[in-house]
Amino acid sequence: MLKIAFHPIYKHPLPEGHRFPMEKYDLLPQQLLYEGTCTSDNFFEPVRMKNENPILAVHDPDYYYDLLNITLNQRAARKIGFPMSEVLIEREITIADGTIKASEFALQYGIAMNIAGGTHHAYTNRGEAFCMLNDQAIGARYLQNKGLAKKILIVDLDVHQGNGTAEIFQNDDSVFTFSMHGNGNYPFKKEQSDLDIALDNDTDDTTYLNLLKNTLPKLIATQQPDFIFYLCGVDVIATDKLGKLGMSIDGCKERDRFVLEQCKRNAIPVMCSMGGGYSPDIKTIVDAHANTFRLAQDLFF
Repeated sequence: MLKIAFHPIYKHPLPEGHRFPMEKYDLLPQQLLYEGTCTSDNFFEPVRMKNENPILAVHDPDYYYDLLNITLNQRAARKIGFPMSEVLIEREITIADGTIKASEFALQYGIAMNIAGGTHHAYTNRGEAFCMLNDQAIGARYLQNKGLAKKILIVDLDVHQGNGTAEIFQNDDSVFTFSMHGNGNYPFKKEQSDLDIALDNDTDDTTYLNLLKNTLPKLIATQQPDFIFYLCGVDVIATDKLGKLGMSIDGCKERDRFVLEQCKRNAIPVMCSMGGGYSPDIKTIVDAHANTFRLAQDLFF
């Protein structure tokens, strides 16, 4: 069964200034239920972790406790972009719990998903660009520390480079970081992933998919991961307000199909975090994200 972490924001309302765009997190599960792609049994609600060890295995304790106590200095808070609050930090910790639990479900079912996460701009000791705790890095280290995975591949296909993820694992051969992103997009000072593919503005479906199809199978063959984290942001499409690529929704869907088929074909469990999507029309965002969940059901169940 496809298991999906869902964080109902109506239960944890964010104050004004925190709502950078949050609508999709509620609208996406509604759409999946309405069209019959999912039932209520597919969803589970994560909780705020009581055990801090998975977070502290990735993030610097001083930084984490500054978040908890809302004592980040103003400069650090500005880089994150949100006004700090207890509700916001609780939400971030809950998202990380969703990714950890989804990772365990992926081991059981082959795939699991988080209708949030993809907080790949969070570094070991700081946050950036609306990211405070790096959910996939926390999930990866959790699996390793529990002896549930040894070699992990992170496939980050959000339009923005996973700079925080690259920094966290920069000296760690047990986690291979692959980021394929817009060269002209934030962050303008990139970190060095194990493999970066920087794309020109307006890169179209054919160019993008050819690069991906020539790269990912080779990575899987050489790295031989026993677990994959997939950051499947839909901000690669041409209508995205924060992206500069030129892909169509169909091209984005084909991207997801290829990645998930590679995981299925090689019997590698995959955990998907949703990542970015900022097109002006919320229907475009929801449909593009929903395609990933539709494909997961079609390919794995």
